[in-house]
Amino acid sequence: MTLAYSVREGIARIVLDRPEARNAVNLALCDALIEAATRAAADESVRVVLVRANGPAFCAGADLKERQGMSEAQVRERRSRAFAAYAALEALPMPSIAVVHGPAVGSGCEIAAACDFVVATPEASFRTPEALRGTVGATQRLPRVLGKRLAKDMMFTGRTLGAQEACEAGLVTRIISSEKLEAFLQQMVSVIAKAPPQALRLAKRAIDRGVELDPKGALAAELEAIEEQLASGQWMGNR
Repeated sequence: MTLAYSVREGIARIVLDRPEARNAVNLALCDALIEAATRAAADESVRVVLVRANGPAFCAGADLKERQGMSEAQVRERRSRAFAAYAALEALPMPSIAVVHGPAVGSGCEIAAACDFVVATPEASFRTPEALRGTVGATQRLPRVLGKRLAKDMMFTGRTLGAQEACEAGLVTRIISSEKLEAFLQQMVSVIAKAPPQALRLAKRAIDRGVELDPKGALAAELEAIEEQLASGQWMGNR
């Protein structure tokens, strides 16, 4: 098993489950992430998705042991599957939250950034050492979240962002102590799960589309969402 997936009371939980490898991403985990995200996206009962990890690390990055002896074609395939996994998480129609409790390195940063926002404990940290290891990766999402200068600082120097720095930079939205984490998550997902699911999905879609557009295009994306909800009969005034 590389990943655990479960759904209860509208909450889907995707849990990286390779603690013996610090949840390093291998091909099997990429495929499992794609499958889990696809299942969650197709399940109308799912209101919110939590992405978590077992063990002391959130994710130690790519599985370098797996990469040893790979041919160029195998490396391309492995990287393509990783990109597909991140994209599947990012494309979830319902809110998704990464819960980071320890180091998130390389692929771990990608997984966290692919979610809608990140809740971290004070022990969380974020690092993207790909270029220093002689590879290329984690060059797309983090610059959009952190800005290209901080992303380059991390990539070129191996700089680690602690939870507080990551929060100040906009990657983490909340820092919650380990002792209070479970109670906080329960309260937060309860709020999300009780909200009208269509409104949440449309709001998420409008935000994600809008940030890639100019103000006029972004407004059009919101108006499109409003029209879609009005047509469904689920506008707030009808509830």
